[in-house]
Amino acid sequence: QVQLVESGGDLVQPGGSLRLSCAASGSIFSINYMGWYRQAPGKERELVARFTRGGSTIYADSVKGRFTISRDNAGNTVYLQMNSLKPEDTAVYYCYAKIRTTPFQEYDYWGQGTQVTVSS
Repeated sequence: QVQLVESGGDLVQPGGSLRLSCAASGSIFSINYMGWYRQAPGKERELVARFTRGGSTIYADSVKGRFTISRDNAGNTVYLQMNSLKPEDTAVYYCYAKIRTTPFQEYDYWGQGTQVTVSS
């Protein structure tokens, strides 16, 4: 079993900052990459930021320059630093990971989601 445990969601005023964390644990052979998605009410889930297999980063245009994805040295924990938050950033944020549980088996995993609300 593999678990992704998120934390850090909160209510914040426009212009404020939050830092989300996601830790992967369990029967992990290797982590190919991790990232963050979000889903606002009535909208589809969308990519926010993620690492690629090569270690570079991809960001949604709407968050470029405001959000930064990072990870710890072990690569099991990923962070999302969110600055200059806007009301349109309000959503449930989901951690995502593509993980090999054996050398030959690769699966997609999702966290339970953490609510970020940007409002005055």
